[in-house]
Amino acid sequence: MWLLPLLCMCTAVAAQDSVGVHRHAEDSSDVFFRHMKLNEVTVTGITGNTKLKHSTTPVNIITPKVLRATASTNIIDAISHQPGVSQLSTGASISKPIIRGLGYNRVVVMSEGVRQEGQQWGDEHGVEVDGNGVGSVEILKGPASLMYGSDAMAGVVILHPLPAPVEDELRINVGSEYQTNNGLFGYNLSLAGNKKDIVWDAGYSDKMAHAYKNKYDGYVPGSQFRERAGRMMLGINRPKIHSRLTATLYHLTPGIIEGERDDVTGELVCSSASPKTYSKALPFQQVNHYKVVWDNSFNIRRGYLKAIVGYQQNRRQEFEESADEYELYFKLHTVTYDFRYVTQEFNGWKLSAGLGGMYQRSDNLGEEYLIPDYHLFDGGLYATATKTLGDRWTLNGGVRYDHRHIHGKGLVEDGQQRFTDFTRYFNGVTGSLGAVCNINEHFDVRLNLARGFRTPNMSELASNGVHEGSIRYELGSQNLKAEYSLQGDLGLDFTSRYVSAQVALFANRINNYIFTHRLPQVIEDGYLTYAYTQGNARLMGFEAGADFHPIHSVHFANTFSYVNAQLLNQPADTKYLPFTPAPRWTSELKWEILHHSHNTIAHCHKESVPHRSAHLSFNNLYVAAGLNYCLRQSHIYSADETETVTPSYVLLNFSAGTDVQWKGKRVAEFYVTAENVLNTAYQNHLSRLKYTDVNNLTGRRGVYNMGRNISFKLVIPLDARF
Repeated sequence: MWLLPLLCMCTAVAAQDSVGVHRHAEDSSDVFFRHMKLNEVTVTGITGNTKLKHSTTPVNIITPKVLRATASTNIIDAISHQPGVSQLSTGASISKPIIRGLGYNRVVVMSEGVRQEGQQWGDEHGVEVDGNGVGSVEILKGPASLMYGSDAMAGVVILHPLPAPVEDELRINVGSEYQTNNGLFGYNLSLAGNKKDIVWDAGYSDKMAHAYKNKYDGYVPGSQFRERAGRMMLGINRPKIHSRLTATLYHLTPGIIEGERDDVTGELVCSSASPKTYSKALPFQQVNHYKVVWDNSFNIRRGYLKAIVGYQQNRRQEFEESADEYELYFKLHTVTYDFRYVTQEFNGWKLSAGLGGMYQRSDNLGEEYLIPDYHLFDGGLYATATKTLGDRWTLNGGVRYDHRHIHGKGLVEDGQQRFTDFTRYFNGVTGSLGAVCNINEHFDVRLNLARGFRTPNMSELASNGVHEGSIRYELGSQNLKAEYSLQGDLGLDFTSRYVSAQVALFANRINNYIFTHRLPQVIEDGYLTYAYTQGNARLMGFEAGADFHPIHSVHFANTFSYVNAQLLNQPADTKYLPFTPAPRWTSELKWEILHHSHNTIAHCHKESVPHRSAHLSFNNLYVAAGLNYCLRQSHIYSADETETVTPSYVLLNFSAGTDVQWKGKRVAEFYVTAENVLNTAYQNHLSRLKYTDVNNLTGRRGVYNMGRNISFKLVIPLDARF
């Protein structure tokens, strides 16, 4: 019953979207014009470069300022506050993006212009990208197989690098952060320049944290981690050609949270002397990800040609008994390619065509096995068209054909067949058709229909072993079919001087949806057994909210996200898709105490402008209070205790931030964020730690999420001219 009044009330925008809008358009003191300017932002996740107001599919934009002001432990954690976006977490260091209830290989993450390919099929396998190297983020919701091929069924997360400096600019940034709950300490350095059409940048970051704590569990052993990353780029920017060669490395050493408890005291068992240690404690993982990308753009007659080739190597090791000898070791090689031609606009038309795909080879180099060695090749051909009709209508659509070949190698272990040799071929045809109508300067209406496609991954097809990070034994099935989806989206945007709002509704039918369910038998002691199966599914839901700004310095933003995900023709205990995000309401009241920009100062009264002769001053000063309310999730796959009901919880947050100026020049940014101020003990429905051991003393099952955490972040820009 609560859905109806809420839906009537909320024709909405996301709170974080609202923040991004205001931070993006700092050249106007009028909120209405700030929102108008957001519509002029160019997004890349559709068909080449498209203005946001012409996008037929829902796209969220997270700006650099918002990313810097957000307290998080990894890049997916930083974007998970967006409406319709969640994270599947295992501790503080590992997060996977979930878009409208779909995750794993159904979400494509783009970084440095190529697909981020690691071991994303695993529960505890996060996204191997350094958040300090991300400049802005686009989140495309809904099937995007047209542009990105198999796996982009739920959507795409595009992590854009920091923009290159302008001509003759030298840019240096130094940053540091500290979080009180897990003692997280991090710092980052970057240097970038642009001289005579030659651009370059280099960066390094380091982050470490000991175990986090909460009210029920105290410190959680195994939740400590260490993260280091580096990036180098060299390129040329000329009128006819843009070419960049980028190399990145990412190293993460996360502990493995096993959740084992003492039978008498109920306390979590700790393998190290102290859970507050920053050093490695058994068991743990070691992840190394190396990536080289050559990104080229050639301006040719009546359009441009884009060519991107990338190589990635992902190494994942698990250490259980000794810190010097790994038991499990995956080594994954990936080559990606994307070649496309995009025309200039002519008579309202814009066309593009391309070829993209990848080659993969995965090897097992350890003594334990979960999936077989395999190699994979896929390729796809696609074409898209966009047509503008006058000043109001934009139509776009396209079609794509994909072919994927995957071969798993057999393995005999101790005289028994562990993996059988097999080969599978998959073919898919996908497409989309959409329209957006800019009714007037206040209203936009969007409608889109898209067909998605996803092939089973190797874990789903052939896994047979213990998955330490998710604390279970997994069994795959070689008989799984490819998933196909058909999704419709309807959106309405409203912008006025005092209210900005958006509502986005979707309905998604997926044939052959692949998921895991728990089996009653135990294959290996100490681990629950899960098997992959599939069935037809239906997902429906919406994102809604409203941002009220009666004066330009005050914002009251509310959002609500809801997904109803069901398996069709099933009894009550298997009716709902497992691990669907709980309904979530967020609310934030923000006061921009000081907000001045170069273009607005001339129009302000003299007494409202910071005194120019003052040595120290502040700008963009704000304070905010927010609530994050996750409702009870009782729509669960309860058969064989695959998952359990998650109670509702409310988190109270506070934040503040400012630019520090010296003699009128910005010399620093400073942010303070207090999360879960009331130290509420809660379990997120998507946390895999819910299903660890029962505390015999209290009867509570699983490990709880992080308690109260206060974050301090300092950014020092040192810009200069050649």
